[in-house]
Amino acid sequence: MSEPLLAVKDLRKHYVARRQWLRRPSPPILAVDGVSFELERGQTLSLVGESGCGKTTTAKSVMRLVEPTSGSVKLEGEELTTLDSETMRQRRRNLQIIFQDPYASLNPRWRAGDIVAEPLRSYGGATKAERRERVQWLFERVGLRPETVSRYPHEFSGGQRQRLGIARALALSPKLIVCDEPVSALDVSVQAQVVNLLMDLQEEFGIAYLFVAHDLAVVRHISHRVAVMYLGHIVELATRDGLFADPRHPYTEILLSAVPVPDPRNPARRILLQGDPPSPANPPSGCRFHTRCPLVQDICRREAPELTARQDASGQTRWVACHFR
Repeated sequence: MSEPLLAVKDLRKHYVARRQWLRRPSPPILAVDGVSFELERGQTLSLVGESGCGKTTTAKSVMRLVEPTSGSVKLEGEELTTLDSETMRQRRRNLQIIFQDPYASLNPRWRAGDIVAEPLRSYGGATKAERRERVQWLFERVGLRPETVSRYPHEFSGGQRQRLGIARALALSPKLIVCDEPVSALDVSVQAQVVNLLMDLQEEFGIAYLFVAHDLAVVRHISHRVAVMYLGHIVELATRDGLFADPRHPYTEILLSAVPVPDPRNPARRILLQGDPPSPANPPSGCRFHTRCPLVQDICRREAPELTARQDASGQTRWVACHFR
């Protein structure tokens, strides 16, 4: 098998609170605690889970927008965590991001064309005329009129601003784009347009996406594989069709049961998730989901299950962290 585009192994990000005078140090916050996955070229891996489970921290740690505490992140076989800042900056030609908030991620003082051209200026290698031509092409490709290059961000709608963010991420022809909930701040009708645009761009240019999302309907539409996270861990990793057809981990079952089914003759059985998620500064022993799991037994409180390969009914390999599934 060929080498994956992105390989993440045992990634950890722990936040340590600053010690105050005459007080005992606070325990570290285990935001991401041993995450491993691979992403193939031209495919989409989605990270899903409750708020605070570590999805965005994982994505930003992959890009080193936050420095990981430990672990390995390899892009095309090259270790990123040990690169110095200038070398890492050069590698970001192949590693771009689309932010969640299209209102806050664009400089309000810059014209739209300057925003999209910024990566081209920063990395050099293109004349002013080439940059202008590239920006106009990018505007057309993401569904914006080329004559709007002179407008300011406040003159665009939310969906148009997110298209600007996508054009900026495409400027350097990256191989991997991190999508940090790129449609959650948009109207539902606009969400579908932006998701379809991302899928068209992936098919045309062979881009891989690391897609962070809450909306499972969006995840089902865009993903090739899905990783379910809980309290800094991946508890299940499977193909999209395998996960939605046959969820194995109890937490995955509960998440999918919350998706409304528009069929009154066959209503879905809703499984209620009891209690609040534990604090990442003081996670429970054993399986971190045992405090809310309907299948909990003594072994769950004592031993943390490993993320283990299993075969599903279709013969596909999936990874599940559960003693009984």
